[in-house]
Amino acid sequence: MRRLLALIAILLGTTALLAGCSSSSGSVENVSADQFMTTAAEPGTVVVDVRTPGEYAAGHVDGAVNIDVESADFATQISTLPKDTTYAVYCRSGRRSTLATDQMADAGFTSLVNLPGGVADLQAAGAPIVTG
Repeated sequence: MRRLLALIAILLGTTALLAGCSSSSGSVENVSADQFMTTAAEPGTVVVDVRTPGEYAAGHVDGAVNIDVESADFATQISTLPKDTTYAVYCRSGRRSTLATDQMADAGFTSLVNLPGGVADLQAAGAPIVTG
């Protein structure tokens, strides 16, 4: 009986730990590059590049807004955005866009699309990348 209780406790703890690693809200949808481009093309969707300004200048999705997730004022910058708009968020590899969409979801944003594969996946899918 003790072994069974210990096993149940371990399974419950593991489930809680894994749940803590996922996105913090149901308002974040992880999508493929093709799905990202479809969403980005929808009227009213705002595409957000959360890389550094230097990375953004080197090449970004045409029309994307640059808000560096690792800048000290990221929370302040997103606080000025409407929370009921759809945001399509990307970075280089998916790590920073996941951080950004989690923070945005925690701040009350209701429609967030995250690209886990990053800008390289967008390029491979034929997304228009511009510099400057």
